[in-house]
Amino acid sequence: MRLASWRWGGRHHVGTVSADGRELTPLRCDDAARGALPIIQRLAQGGNLPPASGPRLPVSAVTLNAPLPRPLRGLWCAGRNYHAHAAELATTVFRDSLPTTDAWPILFTKVGECVTGPYDTVRLPAPSITSQIDYESELAIVIGRGGRDIPRSRAIDHVFGATIVNDVSARDVQVRHQQWDLGKSFDTFCPMGPWIVGIDELDPRDTRVRGWLLKRGGGALELRQDARTRDLIFDIPALIETCSRGITLYPGDVIVTGSPAGVGMGMNPPQWLAAGDRFRIEIDGIGTIENLFDHA
Repeated sequence: MRLASWRWGGRHHVGTVSADGRELTPLRCDDAARGALPIIQRLAQGGNLPPASGPRLPVSAVTLNAPLPRPLRGLWCAGRNYHAHAAELATTVFRDSLPTTDAWPILFTKVGECVTGPYDTVRLPAPSITSQIDYESELAIVIGRGGRDIPRSRAIDHVFGATIVNDVSARDVQVRHQQWDLGKSFDTFCPMGPWIVGIDELDPRDTRVRGWLLKRGGGALELRQDARTRDLIFDIPALIETCSRGITLYPGDVIVTGSPAGVGMGMNPPQWLAAGDRFRIEIDGIGTIENLFDHA
């Protein structure tokens, strides 16, 4: 199953996506502005998929929203969760805060209000606020069955599916405040989509994550990030187990699993995103998102 959220005919819609990613079937939903969340919650309570509310539409005819335009809560995010990414940060200003052990993952949050659509423009804050904007190509897990103190041996049973997130980051703001939430949570700093692919169609524990940069003015796409989720330091079951320790996870909660190596901060010298740049992320089995970065 694949669930998407879109705008068409002046209204919000939610529904299923065909296997080839070309067609959408709208489903009856009283709160379609919340995207796939009401459907995920309905299924978690033992309900069935709602009936279709109209004819199929080509994806090319609609404007795709993030599948979870406002997640149930803020997003849980794993930091430095690929070995190569942790190694590249060892040469940056973050070197003194690198973990000295792999016993526990680094986790932080992004506010849910920073989520934007898979092809929306990411609004760059004024240069007086931040001048070091970076991309991060990441696979995100959507919880389908809630629980607390979930053991890693049963963690995948709690996954509804997966989607793509660009964990856009203001690196200078991260350093300035010595924590990550503000630098990760500017408006539109979380492109998500293009839809959620159910666990019945995708094994998120081993899929390929890639990210390309297209500089303003055109030219060729430059492959910046390329990794497989099997290379995570803390795999998906470990992240679910950690996030649920003493904290109840609910259907619709989102866990973002970490960025591969190749971020702008890790380059020498660092290379930051500028107005007019585009960044594209593709995850095998899910699809592609691409966002323009520009000032409001």
